[in-house]
Amino acid sequence: MNTNQRMKPAFPARRACVLAAVCLAALCMPLSFTGPAIAIAAIAADLHGAPLALAWITNAFMLSFGGCLMVAGALADRYGRKRVFLLGMGVFSAAALALAAAPAILWLDVLRAVQGLGCAMALSSGLAALAQEFDGPSRARAFSLIGTTFGMGLAFGPFLAGTLIAHTGWRAIFAATAAAGLAALLAAARAMCESRDPQAQGVDWAGALTFTGALSLFTYGLLQAPHTGWGSAASLGLLGGAALLLAAFIRVERRAARPMLDLTLFRLPAFAGVQLLAAAPAFSFVVLLVLLPARFIGVEGYSALEAGRMMIALSAPMLVLPMLAGLAAQRLAAAHICASGLLLAAGGLLWLSTCAPLASPATFLGPLLLIGCGISLPWGLMDGLAISVVPVERAGMAAGIFNTTRVAGEGLALAIVSALLGTLTMAALGKLPGLAPEQAALTAPFLALGELRHAGELLPQASAAELAQAYGAAFRHLLYVLASITTASALLILAFLRHPTVAATDTATLPACDAQS
Repeated sequence: MNTNQRMKPAFPARRACVLAAVCLAALCMPLSFTGPAIAIAAIAADLHGAPLALAWITNAFMLSFGGCLMVAGALADRYGRKRVFLLGMGVFSAAALALAAAPAILWLDVLRAVQGLGCAMALSSGLAALAQEFDGPSRARAFSLIGTTFGMGLAFGPFLAGTLIAHTGWRAIFAATAAAGLAALLAAARAMCESRDPQAQGVDWAGALTFTGALSLFTYGLLQAPHTGWGSAASLGLLGGAALLLAAFIRVERRAARPMLDLTLFRLPAFAGVQLLAAAPAFSFVVLLVLLPARFIGVEGYSALEAGRMMIALSAPMLVLPMLAGLAAQRLAAAHICASGLLLAAGGLLWLSTCAPLASPATFLGPLLLIGCGISLPWGLMDGLAISVVPVERAGMAAGIFNTTRVAGEGLALAIVSALLGTLTMAALGKLPGLAPEQAALTAPFLALGELRHAGELLPQASAAELAQAYGAAFRHLLYVLASITTASALLILAFLRHPTVAATDTATLPACDAQS
């Protein structure tokens, strides 16, 4: 047997190992998001902390993740996808091990930001590496498998977290993700080939700093507004500073020879539609991964394990439907599939709004399954659509822009929804008889986090049933808002994705536009 014959069988095996490494990295990301959401109550009981500090356990990860993705994509294109992937998984795993030993909330928040940075590096470079390894239908299947892997993390992450908390403690969640990250690192070190964009230039640091600064100030402003007031000097200063940095970012990107974010791409309806599609699930699905565990544990009285089991109903469709959506897109327009899924999710949100606090667990299953089924349809198409709008040589940039929109959108949606729930909770508490506005302002942040017991200690004159009713009213009105946003997103995506996608070099065969357009 000659050398060429010996090498042929190894090539598919090597590509499979690369795909496994990126899938493992993709699995770490939803686990790092859903696991701590289940653990918030256990962390609060162990390390204590104000509501704002507890909120940063999730938001620090999402902010760092979303704010660094475009820079990570540019670094991967210039210095090598394998190099950046290995560094990213190393940073992620080291941060996860440190999180397992964090002595205080402050350290937890800081390390979560570091963990988000590692995720950003690994995701951008890993998806770009896959675009180099696969082409045609095999690339579409590879990216559909990434979507399914995300679904596995989302479906079983809460259950795994609940099991670990019940038997070992919340710190084991971070140790488990560290082990998965190290496995991905070792697989990639063995199998992944180095690739880069030969036309890549220096990193747009001015654009990166202004973008991340704007995102950070806006998120912080939203999170602290319910505490200090929307019209306070602190809130207005933070939100105004975010607006100024955003304007500076747009100015920098327009003048850059090779910008981190090519703003002219947004003139293309298909590209704009893909970015809107990336952000749409944040308001219909992702925020529920944080809000529902808090409700189930703090208000409904479930254990962490029981809450994890309930969350399977929301995320289990991710195991199957993204792959089926990819197959259906070979015959049906992706625009119709995505819009139909979002409309189903909007219907599920309205159904969920009818579930009152302390209702039977069975009443939640139907709406959670409907939301999960609806959001799974666009989920299986998004990554392939994102890569299809640019040449394969710019895959790192495409992955960075798309995933920045997705993750930054999720972080912003979480901050917006948390602030809105806090404001709605304060308004609901204000309707309780004999309650001073100062008491409502002090109690609302804890009740919005699902800390019914702590809220009862702050308001001994209010019964647990009254507090649960106030929380339920605020949650119901929040779901109305989320359903409206999801419906509007579906209609806009249907309009934008009917336009033909820009042809890219060696793109996936996934049809992104309506065949009749």
